[in-house]
Amino acid sequence: MSQPLAETLRPTTVDEYVGQEHLLGKDKPIRRMIEERKISSMIFWGPPGCGKTSLARLISKSIDARFVPLSAVTSGVADIKEVVKQAREGKDFFKQDTLLFIDEIHRFNKAQQDALLPHVEDGTLILIGATTENPGFEVNAPLLSRAHVYRLQTLSSAELKQVAERAIAEYPQHSFKKDAIEFIVGNANGDGRSVINAIELAASLHKVITLKVAETALQQKAVYYDKKGDNHFDTISAFIKSMRGNQPDATLHYLARMIKAGEDPVFIARRMVIFASEDITNAQPTALVVATACMQAVHMIGMPEAQIILAQAVTYLATARKSIASYTALQKALADVENMPLAPIPLHLRNPSNKVMKQEGYGKGHERYPWQVERQTGKKIEQEYMPENLVGKKYYEEDWK
Repeated sequence: MSQPLAETLRPTTVDEYVGQEHLLGKDKPIRRMIEERKISSMIFWGPPGCGKTSLARLISKSIDARFVPLSAVTSGVADIKEVVKQAREGKDFFKQDTLLFIDEIHRFNKAQQDALLPHVEDGTLILIGATTENPGFEVNAPLLSRAHVYRLQTLSSAELKQVAERAIAEYPQHSFKKDAIEFIVGNANGDGRSVINAIELAASLHKVITLKVAETALQQKAVYYDKKGDNHFDTISAFIKSMRGNQPDATLHYLARMIKAGEDPVFIARRMVIFASEDITNAQPTALVVATACMQAVHMIGMPEAQIILAQAVTYLATARKSIASYTALQKALADVENMPLAPIPLHLRNPSNKVMKQEGYGKGHERYPWQVERQTGKKIEQEYMPENLVGKKYYEEDWK
């Protein structure tokens, strides 16, 4: 074959497209757009291999538009300007629309996203952006306001089997064993492209595709890790519990699982910042500094180098002294606020912001800097800070000394 099988199998009609019935089924939004040939700019949000690029190409073909793909990883403002120039020429001379497809649009910075705005707004470009990240966090609000956001779902096992059957049909001289196909589909994690690539590689290795051949084609054990499913939460749970248990080796193991599976490194770093305040707190206050610095560095550096920063920080957190004193104290205080009457704040603690309040006794007798008086005079300042119904209540107790 002169081109990859995944390219050969790209659908050319809506009926050939596999998955996303909520968008392409009868009377569903994108199908209606295609049928009515009225396409607006949009953002496709979904996991890898769910058909974002194929759907964009299908939409472009439906309106006879010029399809221009760009990757946000390798493209910049200069590329956008060139596309806009060609789009204007296409409209003026050929009366043809231009559909600009930007893969991984979340990787465009603010300036790059802003460069698209006027041309999307005036209709020079029909924009379709693809992202695996929540566009509400990663795409600028002005750009989001000019585009519909559509959530694309991971392909189901039944849909992956449809993809596999189409790929297998391209190899009539080959024999594919049932358990081999089940293995490929089962390890695809909802990624249709992964299924096609595995079948293509397996077919290049042997005429009879057995389970062993399929395992060889995948080259390595597929890490089952659905970012929205139980395994995602189980892995991050094991990661946190390993840090909590002072186990740096186990922590690194689960970190490696998440890195290998393509987890967002900033998500991992955020959880580490939370851990530093929840499970270490004042037993080792520098933990929060390290975790916060790690999150900032990971955001700035990006993968693959960010994994080195994560490794340094998690081993620090895993071996740090632990305490839940602050977290536990807050939970107790929140419980009392929720369940007990909120007694008035003592008068001497209230803010005497005007004359009437001063006459009422607001702020009267309050010693602003008791520690200073005690240091200077050696006398203990007795001053109550709790509401009347909580006098003597103890929330915070250091648990690491």
